[in-house]
Amino acid sequence: MKKTIALIAHDGKKADMVAFVKDHIEFLRNANIVATGTTGSYVAQTGLEVELKLSGPKGGDAQIAAMAAEGKVNGIIFFRDPLGQHVHEPDIQMLMRISDLYNVPLATNPATGSLIIEGLFS
Repeated sequence: MKKTIALIAHDGKKADMVAFVKDHIEFLRNANIVATGTTGSYVAQTGLEVELKLSGPKGGDAQIAAMAAEGKVNGIIFFRDPLGQHVHEPDIQMLMRISDLYNVPLATNPATGSLIIEGLFS
């Protein structure tokens, strides 16, 4: 069964996410990818098929959290901008809480993202 990976990136981290995806594209070709709207549209430009959710501020983070709670996500890679303020901060905190509650691996930077990819696909 294919693993499902959720991808999310704040605006200042979208280029980092695309670079990350390109660096791990061989693994990600063998995954179901779900992403928040804008991040997913950037990731889709790499040629990968992406299931798009709403943008983060419009509920996409919450949609991915619901998938995690339902056991439909094997890992979440969320490149956060730690220096920015985000109107949807409660949704971000909820996503992190759900990830902890349901023991879903969550990476917030490329180093831990690589570990999740290697762990799931090696």
